[in-house]
Amino acid sequence: MPDTLVDKDQSPAGLYVHIPFCRSKCSYCAFVSYPGKDFDTGAYLTALHREADLWQEKNAFREFASIFIGGGTPTYLPARELTDLLTRLRTDFPVRDDAEITIETNPNTIDQRTLNDLRSGGVNRLSIGIQSLDDQTLRKIDRTHTADEARAAVKMARAAGYDNLNLDLIYGLPGQSVTEWRATLAETMDFEPEHLAVYQLSIDPGSRFSEQFKSGGLLLPDEEAEAEMAESTSEMLADSNLERYEISNYARPGRQCRHNLIYWQNGSYLGLGAGAVSCWEGIRISNSPDPELYGERLAAGEPAWLNAEALPRQASFRETVIMGLRLLKGIDLDHLADRFNLDAREYYGDTLEKLLDQKLVETRDNHLRLTATALPVANQVLSELV
Repeated sequence: MPDTLVDKDQSPAGLYVHIPFCRSKCSYCAFVSYPGKDFDTGAYLTALHREADLWQEKNAFREFASIFIGGGTPTYLPARELTDLLTRLRTDFPVRDDAEITIETNPNTIDQRTLNDLRSGGVNRLSIGIQSLDDQTLRKIDRTHTADEARAAVKMARAAGYDNLNLDLIYGLPGQSVTEWRATLAETMDFEPEHLAVYQLSIDPGSRFSEQFKSGGLLLPDEEAEAEMAESTSEMLADSNLERYEISNYARPGRQCRHNLIYWQNGSYLGLGAGAVSCWEGIRISNSPDPELYGERLAAGEPAWLNAEALPRQASFRETVIMGLRLLKGIDLDHLADRFNLDAREYYGDTLEKLLDQKLVETRDNHLRLTATALPVANQVLSELV
């Protein structure tokens, strides 16, 4: 851990806290997450407090514009422990009074009292992992909640006073039809969320689906069906009050996720917890993903991180371009040049000119951005600029 971290650009900074515990691990999940029954969650929270104290003692941070508690399933822990953690974070770090404070949850890990307590404790943005509103599909991906529990969770969130609600959905799931996907999306829109995250299923190394896919035992929708699901999403959301502002994310005006914008703009963020990553002024720091080792290191007075690297300027430049192009507004080319002293047209040369000629990217109002044609194949386009 560097003795002093100073973020010179003064753009918004974010604070991420990882709670790696959950009831069970979903088949598609490759995140740092563990069924919590095998771990001492109290010891983990003690370690989190120690890590926060260690950072606070060694560094003078500017204000944080957001706190995001993710997982795993943070609400696997009792609400009181989570609100006590928030209080501790506000004590240790300079957090803006109007900070966006998000907590992730699954429908079957909350009740009305939990949501009320979290709201009273400072959580002002809730992110609920619905994924599907079809019970058969939920079972196929090893989700432990039902569609009715998802519906009830949204109702309880509104009753608790949450007016900034994100709902997560996934399409392209095993056995999923276009008709089923459209029904899930239509009903989700009826919930009138302020924010909607719509992801296409990815087969990530380390997930159970990855092993099933390799063995040929995973039956997924074909490419034509997946393309129709993606097209249906664009069509159905086009006339809604949700505006697409990132490849997979939609929001009402002013309700874009402030915390995730920091990631997409390659800004500075501090990560606490097992498996958490920090990136501050070009220094990337990765914590141990093992909750027990994480706790042991901190108990011994050692930092939780296992790896730290200072990213070379050109690598950070490319990363900023790739992340920024996920946003539909794209990247401010002047700001990019000022930040890295590199001109995108000169740096990418013929590669960028080819993408411009193919009308996969465009420049408008001095922003470089993906075109509508490129959005369905965004990953392939972005790979050209890595």
